[in-house]
Amino acid sequence: MVTIDEGKVFIQHLKGFASLLVSMLRLDELHPVISGNKWYKLKHNLIEVKEKKLAGVLTFGGVWSNHLAATAGAAKEAGVKAVAIVRGFHGKENLTPTMKHCLDYGMELQFVSREEYSLKEEEVYLNNLQEQYPELLIIPYGGSNEAGRKGAAEIATLIPSDYTHVCCSVGSGTTFMGLRNTLPSATKLIGFVPMKKGIYLKEEMQPHLSAPYGGNWELVDEFHFGGFGKWNVELLGFMNEIVTAHQLPLDVVYTSKMMYGVRALIQRDFFPINSKILCVHSGGLQGNASVAQQLIF
Repeated sequence: MVTIDEGKVFIQHLKGFASLLVSMLRLDELHPVISGNKWYKLKHNLIEVKEKKLAGVLTFGGVWSNHLAATAGAAKEAGVKAVAIVRGFHGKENLTPTMKHCLDYGMELQFVSREEYSLKEEEVYLNNLQEQYPELLIIPYGGSNEAGRKGAAEIATLIPSDYTHVCCSVGSGTTFMGLRNTLPSATKLIGFVPMKKGIYLKEEMQPHLSAPYGGNWELVDEFHFGGFGKWNVELLGFMNEIVTAHQLPLDVVYTSKMMYGVRALIQRDFFPINSKILCVHSGGLQGNASVAQQLIF
């Protein structure tokens, strides 16, 4: 089984955010490859693989996917097979560092058209995949299944109850749902969505949010910087500013946009006086390879 020292996680207090207490839960420190929330979303899926004596896992992602990178590393360490359905044929000819990493860890990559990839949640398509790989457990994109939410819920046990607000990035929504179903009802959970019009996730998540905690939350999709995976020089400058001030590396896809949004909301007096804000670092720093020359870390 994978050996992860969850005791390595710590809370880092940040200065320079007005008079409010702003802290970061450093899940990125968990493991150099299986970092952040990725581990929590994978752990119970891998336990199921062992319990059912399956050969491994099959999952989905793009050519820069943190989920695929973490799954490849976790599967190798667990001694099981990993297969990835990768979005777009373009990535096959010019492998990104993420895809090279996955291959180095023994993951089998199947590049498919964007049209086929869009079927990844369709029952008929998934049934066909399961017939093709009967020995594998199919994990949805981003680990978004009951096992993933169960693991994400464990992150809440690392968060002291005196924080009034918890902020996290939202991709598939798995971590957000796990946190909301586990944090105290008084704790306001704010999800920062890094894609345009990401507010649509509200409807997708609602059925998985249990009472009485399902109401004290909101999504913010204002700070997407042009869309998922998009960035500009202002965002990169902010990332360099944060690492200089706090020795805190952020990733260009998720945590940088979350922290930029947190700062903007503080400047607008969104948070009440005496709020205590905890931000969740979801790891995924390997994704910075695409902008490495413009970062100072």
